Amino acid sequence: MNDKDNKTTDFIREIVRVDIESGKHNRIVTRFPPEPNGYLHIGHATSLCLNFGISEENEDAKCNLRFDDTNPTRETSEYVKSIKTDIDWLGFKYGKEELYASDYFETLYDFAIKLIQGGKAYVDSQTQEEMRINRGTLTGSGTESPFRDRTVENNLELFENMRLGEYSVGTHTLRAKIDMSAPNINMRDPVMYRIIDAQHHQTKDRWKIYPMYDFAHAVSDSIEGITHSLCTLEYEAHRPLYEWFLNELDIFRSRQIEFGKVSMSHTILSKRNLLQLVEGGYVTGWDDPRMPTISGMRRLGYTAKAIKDFCVRIGITKRENTADIALLEHCVREDLNKSAKRVMAVLDPLKVVIVNYAENQTEMLEAINNPGDASFGTRQIPFSRELYIEKTDFMEDPPRKFFRLAPGREIRLRYGYFIKCERVIKDEASGEIIEVHCSYDPETKGGSAPDGRKVKSTIHWVSAQHSIEAEIRLYDRLCSDVQPDTSNSKDLKDILNPHSITVVSTGRLEPSMAESEVGQRYQFERTGYFCLDEKDSSPSKLVFNRTVTLRDTWAKIQGSKKN
Repeated sequence: MNDKDNKTTDFIREIVRVDIESGKHNRIVTRFPPEPNGYLHIGHATSLCLNFGISEENEDAKCNLRFDDTNPTRETSEYVKSIKTDIDWLGFKYGKEELYASDYFETLYDFAIKLIQGGKAYVDSQTQEEMRINRGTLTGSGTESPFRDRTVENNLELFENMRLGEYSVGTHTLRAKIDMSAPNINMRDPVMYRIIDAQHHQTKDRWKIYPMYDFAHAVSDSIEGITHSLCTLEYEAHRPLYEWFLNELDIFRSRQIEFGKVSMSHTILSKRNLLQLVEGGYVTGWDDPRMPTISGMRRLGYTAKAIKDFCVRIGITKRENTADIALLEHCVREDLNKSAKRVMAVLDPLKVVIVNYAENQTEMLEAINNPGDASFGTRQIPFSRELYIEKTDFMEDPPRKFFRLAPGREIRLRYGYFIKCERVIKDEASGEIIEVHCSYDPETKGGSAPDGRKVKSTIHWVSAQHSIEAEIRLYDRLCSDVQPDTSNSKDLKDILNPHSITVVSTGRLEPSMAESEVGQRYQFERTGYFCLDEKDSSPSKLVFNRTVTLRDTWAKIQGSKKN
């Protein structure tokens, strides 16, 4: 997509435009508020592109990165670091430093005191189970707590003692006093604070009580002057509570707007399920190239540009939807087709001996690095008597529509010569073909014959003498099903694609790839797009990950729709 195509609008951007033109806000402030309890995934990319995109599109606007770190039992510095790394890699700017909800713990506590003093909050001493039962149902009202009418003085004393750590976990909570008969169950005296005995990654052991998300989120937005608080649809039912906190505290009123969450076919995005994959050993970690995490996709070879392009294409809507992973693959193909250097690599080698080529001779052939962009230039690749080709490029007894190398048949070597199969060498014990002896026509250098004869196939190759070894990891989609069932009754291993990774240890690469840098992306001609693995690869053992195949199923689908 060109820059013009990338200029998009949606119902949220339209709201922002109207607010600016009406003078409601003289500066737009958004935020991206992840909880640091896991790695960012492709679903988060939509929110990132929306929040940071709005700040980039409007003059003097900004987008804060704020970690909503209100649950120390699940949050770690590792997750904070990974989130920052992903956002930086995607190219989003959030200012000099990140923010934390924990930065405001003292202010949040003071606001809670204000609500207690105003008779709008109380300390409840019911058990968790009692509160659950008394909350009521979606169709039936709740029951007021027997502790709801405690005096302000008693509530203040109890809340202070909660802060001091004088009570054990689960003995008390602070609840907002709203309406236990409210149709919206989220308004039935929601919990604002609970006791947690755990080390916090920022505040260490300073606090013994921690604010609930709804309270912390609303107040943090207000403190930061967030004009448009953009959330996914599951928070729509929480919006009245969000507004209640802001109104009762009489502080800056941020506006919450909800949009549809985007799921992805052939994968899972639930943090709970992703954590289960990691902890259960189904994958090698959060950055496993099969994972839908930003770090996993980066390791697989995806580009930031491709991910952003995908987010633009799926857009922002008022309903939830499932995006076809084929579209994401199309976006990375489109980018890599323009940006990736072409090289030749043989994954399953079959030796070819050119019998009429001198044994000690080597010549350098010129190869094009990217046929779509002359600025990529060319490279020199060695050609010698013994070569490797793919085993699938040869058949001893080919069917009618097989046009590659076969006995008596002539084909073209990419950037090289015409060769003709003269003899097949087999292992005496197994009968397996181990070598193919060919002759070459020295007059066909560069791939064309002076006499005008044509061949029906061009295949890639590498010089056996000069090629380098590499491990090639062929990654496929994480899940076999289009929409995997992740219900509790189903074991995750039952929904995983058993062929999500195939390791090829026989890879042979042209020698120019010996100096590949971590993360460098290539197109292996006729095979797919690959990336040097950033974790397992080393100078002594190169490891390449297949980012995506050359076949573009999305483009095919879209083409069929037009016909």
